[in-house]
Amino acid sequence: SESFSFSNSIRGLEKFQKFISSFSIDSNNCIIGMEATGHYWLSLYSFLIDLGFSCIVINPIQSDAFRKMYIRQTKNDSVDSFVIAQILRFGEFSVSHFSDEDTFALRNLSRFRFALVDEASDWKRKLVAILDQVFPEYSSLFSNIYGVTSKELLSKYPLPEDMISIPADELAKLLSKCSKGRFGIDKAKEIQEKASNSFGVKFALKSFSFQIKQIIAQISFLEDQIADIEDEISSMINSLCPVITSITGIGDVLGAAIFSEIGDISRFER
Repeated sequence: SESFSFSNSIRGLEKFQKFISSFSIDSNNCIIGMEATGHYWLSLYSFLIDLGFSCIVINPIQSDAFRKMYIRQTKNDSVDSFVIAQILRFGEFSVSHFSDEDTFALRNLSRFRFALVDEASDWKRKLVAILDQVFPEYSSLFSNIYGVTSKELLSKYPLPEDMISIPADELAKLLSKCSKGRFGIDKAKEIQEKASNSFGVKFALKSFSFQIKQIIAQISFLEDQIADIEDEISSMINSLCPVITSITGIGDVLGAAIFSEIGDISRFER
């Protein structure tokens, strides 16, 4: 047949099903091959599996190597389809294994968590960049400027001028409450002393203040989401493969990432 297109929708998939049916093809007399490129193949794969077809998902690296070996033409849909058919015909292919539903779900959550961690890290870098401008001495006040005490302080008093504007004992109460007693009047005085002698910029402070508050809120929101996802991941990995966390240094989050990305370990020879 000539190549043809169909949309990634129910109507498009029905068009595809009607097309292959015109060749008297059904789930008992064929296998279907596709490349695992991007995420668009997944809906088609799910649709065909539900219809009972045997689907082979090929690693694009292998099909690309096969393409270079046999065909000198420009890459297009017709050539790609022919290459995939030839790979299936020769039977020399390594399959991109599709995990079972639970493992797939765990991999989704694990990758989503890493994405949120990356996003939180981006916001933390932006916070540092702003603090370097308005209060460059701030980083020396806390071992972790993203900790609970530091975030609460910045959300209420984002600028050096704000930290100086309140009585030391009031600032000490806030620090003591957030740090569960670790910080008190001495830390409050240290903060106010550094704030009084800060080398930070003295203009456009309202915009900096607004940004700091917004970024702190964004970081806190992402950290709450990450904590919720980690609880879900812990529950899933302890149900699917609790033994992996018995390895020294492997916790629930890392164990889930390893297990969900590897999938069925029996696929390996040893």
